Amino acid sequence: MDSINIKKLAEALNLSTSTISRAFRDNSDINGATKERILTKAKELNYQPNHYASNLREQKSKTIAVIVPELANNYFSQAIHGIERVARENGYHILIYVTDDDYNKEVTFISHLHNGRADGIIMSVSGEANDHNYLNQFDAKRLPLVFFDRIYEDIETPRVITNDYKSSFQATEHLIEQGCKRIAYLVVNKSLSIGKTRMKGYLDALSKYDIDFDEQLIVDCSNSYEENSIIIKNALVDLKPDGVFTSVERLAFATYYACYDLEIAIPDDLKIISFSSLEIAPLLNPSLTTITQPAVEIGEEAAKLLFKILDHHQDKNCFSEVVLDSKMIIRNSTSNQPEKGKK
Repeated sequence: MDSINIKKLAEALNLSTSTISRAFRDNSDINGATKERILTKAKELNYQPNHYASNLREQKSKTIAVIVPELANNYFSQAIHGIERVARENGYHILIYVTDDDYNKEVTFISHLHNGRADGIIMSVSGEANDHNYLNQFDAKRLPLVFFDRIYEDIETPRVITNDYKSSFQATEHLIEQGCKRIAYLVVNKSLSIGKTRMKGYLDALSKYDIDFDEQLIVDCSNSYEENSIIIKNALVDLKPDGVFTSVERLAFATYYACYDLEIAIPDDLKIISFSSLEIAPLLNPSLTTITQPAVEIGEEAAKLLFKILDHHQDKNCFSEVVLDSKMIIRNSTSNQPEKGKK
């Protein structure tokens, strides 16, 4: 049997192709009985509407681009899950782009997407050390853009963030309350807004408890596991901290490995707390105390902000900010009590 297309279906029903198209787009200006007749005939003839071609005619891709710095971090995987759920409910698909914290990749991706590949962008940025005003060069042509987690402060666009200052203050305060006096702060990029905000929480907590700030205890790490292993081992040996606060979960892993190699006991010799959405944090030995961000909810809220612009034709440059709270979950890596089975 020859494949049925919209023209043949229209001829079979003695209707126009535009009427057939409106029936499949759920337009309110089509008679209910006519719509039912079209759908019944389409099922009988096994007709499948070409939504892709329809989207092209409407100049819509029905696709959302999601740009993230990495996928290895469990936080971004969960956030993408939240974005995808909302996109699917709205009849959209998502495309995922990974910058590997490379600013040039970010610029390339954004430029590519403005050629019609997506209807909107949800992004966690790569870095602030570069000139990112390229986003303003698109002016009226700029796609609707929503930031989440890592943002550019001077780009006015909707964003979803967490209260990182409060969380970092609480994390540092928790280590101090557990008896730590030399607390190292491990960070990948302290020039990022999120890195600066978390560092300020760390510094203010030290100040509150009259603990002298030692600049050496702010340890600059990298995106390389090999480099971080060396950096962290050197920091533990040379600086001799009694507490470590890591800004991302992979640095917590690297610290665990370093402690194992250096025979440093956690939490007896060193207490560790980290930002992490890792579901296996309770299964680590010892279990990891975490500042856990509501990653899935962050993704959902970012997608909802984007669809408010897409569905209601709001100003795509309007500024709205959603701030969600993270949760500190205390486990054995910061405990003063010996674990069961240990003396």
